[in-house]
Amino acid sequence: MFSGIGDFLSNGSSWAFFVFALLAIGGAIFMISFTKVVHMVVAVALTFISLAGLYVILEAEFVAFVQVLIYAGAISILMIFGIMMTRHRQGEEEEPKRPWHEGLAIIGALGLFGVLFYAIQKTTFVASGTLDAGKDNTLEIGKLLYNEHVIPFEIMSVLLTVAFIGAIVVAKREED
Repeated sequence: MFSGIGDFLSNGSSWAFFVFALLAIGGAIFMISFTKVVHMVVAVALTFISLAGLYVILEAEFVAFVQVLIYAGAISILMIFGIMMTRHRQGEEEEPKRPWHEGLAIIGALGLFGVLFYAIQKTTFVASGTLDAGKDNTLEIGKLLYNEHVIPFEIMSVLLTVAFIGAIVVAKREED
């Protein structure tokens, strides 16, 4: 059971969780706030790497590795290739500034944070049985992935390949 904010702040892993969570949230906010696509890709990569840090804290090393390998690496590089392969207009018009829009967004975000914080503080967490992840959870995931779930794994690889080829075709079509 969570006894208070003092216990939370006295633990080192809680501090690491707090830092990674702030980086993930900040990267997501920056991604929707930036107007240049390259800056958006960097913000998304920051969010993906922060999520991998959260997975490490949760002792899900395999998921953290896959998060960095697939999302922070491959998807970010794919986005950059997409940016490089398409033409961009030099004289793009900017949207008119709406200061009240940003203020309402900040108030809404703070309200959501307050509701979530209150709900987490008032929730009683029931301790369930201990999780036996095995001696090497990466080995166990690999066994499951290549023995029992090999067909969905291969279908996913084909889907990603088709999506990559489709992105190239769409980008080349815009050039013509």
